[in-house]
Amino acid sequence: MLALLKTIREVIAHWWSEFTLQTRLMAAATLAVSLIMSGLTFWAVNTIQQDARLNDTRFGRDLGLLLATNVAPQIAENNLAEVARFSHRFYNSTSSVRYMIYADEDGEIFFGIPFSESEVKNSLTIQRRIELPDNYAKNSELPMVRQHLTPDGEVTDVFVPLMHNNKYLGVLAVGINPNPTVVASSNLTRDVTIAVFISIWVMVILGGVFNALNITRPIKELLRGVKSIAAGNFKQRIDLPLGGELGELISSFNDMAERLERYEEQNIEELTA
Repeated sequence: MLALLKTIREVIAHWWSEFTLQTRLMAAATLAVSLIMSGLTFWAVNTIQQDARLNDTRFGRDLGLLLATNVAPQIAENNLAEVARFSHRFYNSTSSVRYMIYADEDGEIFFGIPFSESEVKNSLTIQRRIELPDNYAKNSELPMVRQHLTPDGEVTDVFVPLMHNNKYLGVLAVGINPNPTVVASSNLTRDVTIAVFISIWVMVILGGVFNALNITRPIKELLRGVKSIAAGNFKQRIDLPLGGELGELISSFNDMAERLERYEEQNIEELTA
């Protein structure tokens, strides 16, 4: 394995040494630009993801407080039928809510959507308890928010203390579905970053190929012209509408051929005189 790696390194070093300094500088500059642009793209898309997560957190916190405020008086009166009716109506009308779980002060679940207490007892034969985070504070009026990964994306969990007349009644846990923007941009981050990196190299390579194709024809014409001049044909001219250094080179070649043609005519006149 080490011998193979050493051989590959030597081949790459030999291949790299064959390039001119200008080609190496162009490759290094292209690599630097592609890395910078890919980094900026990654940062921009990642910023969008973070903003979307913050919006999910704010939305979940506000939604949890709203629900807790509405159901706390009913739970204090042990009116679970009204709690269930309100929760089902809210759950069915809000697509962003993934689940709603109500637990008493001991953490025992007495109602939940999309499952209920009867369904839990019938299917498990044991009483389910909610597992609260370690940093959950019962005496706090502010909800606690955390996020966990699922196959569908990042779900926001909101734990809201149920308080009524300064008495702790239990906890409401609300799950917020992943933001479609975050789910879409998670895959988009990688794809766009790779696409930007590759596209820069493709543009540079295509530019080099296009430039080489543009240079090939003038060089061939110059080579043919030089051979023709060397063979004694001083009437050879190159007619290519080019500008820049290649245009100046072709113009200089035509001037040289014209002077050689005049010298040849003068020599012929002197010989015949």
